[in-house]
Amino acid sequence: MAAAKQDKEYGFSDITPEIEKLAEVSIENNQIDPMLYYRYNVKRGLRDISGRGVLTGLTEIAEVKSYTIDDDEMIPCPGKLYYRGYNLEDLVSSFSKERRFGFEETAYLLIFGKLPTAKELTSFSKLLASYRSLPTNFVRDVIMKAPSKEMMNTLSRSILTLYSYDSNPDDVSIDNVLRQCIQLIAVMPLLAVYGYHAYEHYKEGESLVIHQPDPTQGTAETILHLLRDDSKFTKFEARVLDLCLVLHADHGGGNNSTFTNRVVTSTLTDTYSAISASLASLKGPRHGGANIKVVGMMDDIAKHVKDHSDDEEISKYLNKILRGKAYDKQGLLYGVGHAVYTISDPRAVLLKKYVQQLAKEKGALDVFNFYQKVEQLAPAAIQNYHTMHREHISINVDFYSGLVYRLLGLPEELFTPLFAIARMAGWSAHRIEELVSGGKIIRPAYKNVVKHAKYVPLKKR
Repeated sequence: MAAAKQDKEYGFSDITPEIEKLAEVSIENNQIDPMLYYRYNVKRGLRDISGRGVLTGLTEIAEVKSYTIDDDEMIPCPGKLYYRGYNLEDLVSSFSKERRFGFEETAYLLIFGKLPTAKELTSFSKLLASYRSLPTNFVRDVIMKAPSKEMMNTLSRSILTLYSYDSNPDDVSIDNVLRQCIQLIAVMPLLAVYGYHAYEHYKEGESLVIHQPDPTQGTAETILHLLRDDSKFTKFEARVLDLCLVLHADHGGGNNSTFTNRVVTSTLTDTYSAISASLASLKGPRHGGANIKVVGMMDDIAKHVKDHSDDEEISKYLNKILRGKAYDKQGLLYGVGHAVYTISDPRAVLLKKYVQQLAKEKGALDVFNFYQKVEQLAPAAIQNYHTMHREHISINVDFYSGLVYRLLGLPEELFTPLFAIARMAGWSAHRIEELVSGGKIIRPAYKNVVKHAKYVPLKKR
């Protein structure tokens, strides 16, 4: 007699047939009729029908401007981004002309609400450098243990673990929160780069190289120093990376990760939990990681378009992507268009000025020219395919940031963590502002739309 057939053994990550059946039940009973959102005037995604965000708070930290109002009519204008009332273009122009780094100055401005004097900036930069170290054995006992291919999870785990090393983690007085935030701004590059090296070593078999931070270096220099085996980089490379950090340092209170930070902060939870929540938000592909999608899409276009100077051939392939017939079959041109900006994204405009020079230094002008060609053709492709799409479509900062990171030799695994390293300055500013000015727990309302039912005893179901 044949042996009885054994049931299949499932591992920790396996989806069993039972889970598949339960998932069907879960989906069936969690479907809300889309028309109900219109009936009850619910702003899905906290956005009104025009796409504008619903006003949920006040801030003095950053402002995004994409249109002017004339006789109650919204008129699109070139995008502007303001940090504490200062035009980002003016900030970048200032430190670019002086050929100095700008991230530390930007972080100071966002957190303290004023431009630092030369003495204050030097003191703040030295303070960051003094905090740019991790607790004894933290790298060995935390970062090197259970390395993950997902660096955002690695970052979150490391930050939550730092809670255990803080002798006063739950104090939400501003002096204590400020101390925690400045420390996290300082160590974020270490957590991200060391986490990447750990994964490359234990999972990919690469040599393990752990450099100690140099107290004379700023944030952008530290990232390149820690990442590269020989620690070598040019001043221009560091300045371009520094610019990326400045451009991503904040974007107002309306983006998902910053709003998450303020929601969680309003509960008076600790700083480590609030920042971890923001990281979880940023990890989501609807928020972070768009530049990874851009470089993947551009690689795909370059592979399938024979003549990179042929507008018609490129446009045909862009249309194929929009129809969900190419690349990732999602019907999206990544890095093109923005939820807020219309005529232009100021961050993309500022970054593009440096991309060409970097591409020239790296012998990759042909790649830059191809990106330019797609930038020119993509808006028309979208407008032709989506006839109801808004009039103005421009590229956003993600279109070129991924190319910059690639030209700098940065691994894709660190693209989103680099965003987090920069945004840590903005998250810190918003956390402090929420603690000082918020005063109430953020508690949105949801309307229940299910009909009441009479309970049925178990034996009668």
